[in-house]
Amino acid sequence: MLGILVRRHGGFDACEDAVQDALLAAAVQWPAEGVPANPRGWLLTVAGRRLTDHWRSEQARRRRETTAASLDGIDGAAPAADAERPLESDDTLTLLFLCCHPALSPASQVALTLRAVGGLTTAQIASAFLVPETTMAQRISRAKRTVAGAAFAMPAPQERAARLGAVLHVLYLVFNEGYTATSGPDLQRPDLTWEAVRLVRQVHGLLPDDGEVAGLLALMLVTEARRPARTRPDGALVPLAEQDRSRWDRGPLEEGIALVTETMARAPVGPYQLQAAIAAVHGEAARAEDTDWPQVAALYRVLDAVAPSPVVTLNRAVAVGMTEGPRAGLDLLATLDADPRMAGSHRLLAVRAHLLEMAGERAGAHAAYAEAARRTTSIPEQRYLEERAVRLG
Repeated sequence: MLGILVRRHGGFDACEDAVQDALLAAAVQWPAEGVPANPRGWLLTVAGRRLTDHWRSEQARRRRETTAASLDGIDGAAPAADAERPLESDDTLTLLFLCCHPALSPASQVALTLRAVGGLTTAQIASAFLVPETTMAQRISRAKRTVAGAAFAMPAPQERAARLGAVLHVLYLVFNEGYTATSGPDLQRPDLTWEAVRLVRQVHGLLPDDGEVAGLLALMLVTEARRPARTRPDGALVPLAEQDRSRWDRGPLEEGIALVTETMARAPVGPYQLQAAIAAVHGEAARAEDTDWPQVAALYRVLDAVAPSPVVTLNRAVAVGMTEGPRAGLDLLATLDADPRMAGSHRLLAVRAHLLEMAGERAGAHAAYAEAARRTTSIPEQRYLEERAVRLG
């Protein structure tokens, strides 16, 4: 909706406000009056009316200011209206590249796109960036003001390539939020994962020879294939080691494995390809005990050298624990204790609990699971962590 409105009318902030007004109107009217036959059309119509009201109010204000200015001998003519914006085949993809405008810093590009394209809340985006919510709110507001007057059109090939890194990172974060929601009653948000896959397919269609685009698509496909087995009928979390792998979706799994295998054979290896390769190793194991953990650990070691981050180190600690023993994994995990980006992270505590449990330190594992459960805002994760703590007594 936001993409369509920005293409038709321009004015990023006004269009976003109109979308919010339409969604609010739907939340109030639909429970009482029923969902309309064409919900999307209804929302666009209401949002369009809100915009029209806004423009009329703005034009009336400008006329008053022009009249007042003319009385003072000042030229207060309003600027000419924007020319008709070109029609693109996919407004969401165009909006994605707009949000990754070069006038924005990389962090602001990602934050704005998560807000405008992914529909994430400011709190969810702040959690993904490991920063306070107030900091993220200010960053998003500044970014919206920066792109407010930019043309709504797909950038030229050279400029498109310059924005690609931010675009891929955005799609990666949108997918992650859909695969494991940072808050709320549901573990997964399939609407976000499907939209991320759809958009990265389109980017792959634009740039079929780019290894990292292919790598990201492969990563999403292999990861999404596991979604049917990740929850029990009551919505409870099922960890990878306990999943019924016969429930994995073989179509995207095989497509993703084939894509990353072909890509790594021809293109320079990058972070998304390495993550896709790790996911493929897990995907090729018929049972959890068949997992090639030495290969997983080796791939994480390369990934940690190519694109170091606390999250990579966190995941690598699990692989090290599986190959070299839990103490070695705990030693690697200890390097994150002083990292401010991991302060308060429930995932750091959850991994520590898992490794402590492997090492036979039940009391320490119990305490870490319980604290991790207190810190997470995801209800399914909270229940799973509490169950692990109870199991250890």
